Amino acid sequence: MALEFTDSNFETEVLKSDKLSIVDFWAEWCGPCRAIGPVIEDLSKDYAGKVNVGKVNVDQNPQLSINYGITSIPAILFVKGEKVVDKVVGAVPKSVLEKKIQQHL
Repeated sequence: MALEFTDSNFETEVLKSDKLSIVDFWAEWCGPCRAIGPVIEDLSKDYAGKVNVGKVNVDQNPQLSINYGITSIPAILFVKGEKVVDKVVGAVPKSVLEKKIQQHL
């Protein structure tokens, strides 16, 4: 199951992690966000133990959205070593996300 990243746990769970983290910025009212939700869940299962896969609800964690310049959702950030190494905006097929994961593992 995808993790829930928040303003309070983001530094520990994502920035200080030694693993690649995939962070899905989403909101309940966002149709494309709901469409990509099952893909994020699948990735969390497929890469369990290898990659941190989680979601940030932009309505509940506005500071993270501001910090990372999130202006459109869904926005998926790939974070490694405290840096954003890749980004995808919009609902994309699972294969696109898997390709990016492989590039950064």
